[in-house]
Amino acid sequence: MSDSFPLRRSHPDELIVGLVSVSDRASSGVYQDQGIPALADWLQRALTRPPQVVSRLIPDDRAGIAATLRELVDEARCDLVLTTGGTGPARRDVTPEATLDVATREMPGFGEQMRQVSLAFVPTAILSRQVAVIREQPDHAALIINLPGQPKAIQETLEGLRDPDGQVRVPGVFAAVPYCLDLIGGPYVETQDAVVKAFRPKSARRSQG
Repeated sequence: MSDSFPLRRSHPDELIVGLVSVSDRASSGVYQDQGIPALADWLQRALTRPPQVVSRLIPDDRAGIAATLRELVDEARCDLVLTTGGTGPARRDVTPEATLDVATREMPGFGEQMRQVSLAFVPTAILSRQVAVIREQPDHAALIINLPGQPKAIQETLEGLRDPDGQVRVPGVFAAVPYCLDLIGGPYVETQDAVVKAFRPKSARRSQG
């Protein structure tokens, strides 16, 4: 991780990702954070080109979360920011509010789909308040997505649900991320189909030849 901002790409299509784990106890050293390692590992497996990652482990504080998101988008110039933790109904869970504080536009479909995936596993998925937004600057924009706190749930919501034959039954949210990044001026991101198959309209796909 480098704190020399803005981060520089080694390739025009290198994805710059901000990973933010929101937890009072993990940030104070009570237990080891699992969210950032799980996200970093998943991205390494899912993307055809390794991303550049900058991470932050912070407490459940609305102003602090918002400031971190602004830093990662405006200064580090992240294309994508993934948060984990702080999205439930507990009074200290303020990640969605902080995310909306920095948004220029909401992307409600991401939250709807994450709850749809999680409901296949636990009825308490309806308690999740995850949101996704776009934060825009005059010359840069980023997609910010709130993810669950547990590594297993993170993987499920990103990849989706598969039937016993391995066919996708309910798409995970990451299938839509690369095309979303295209539309807001980000790098052209490709995925490993065995992990998650990105969808783009035919007109938005690069020729392989």
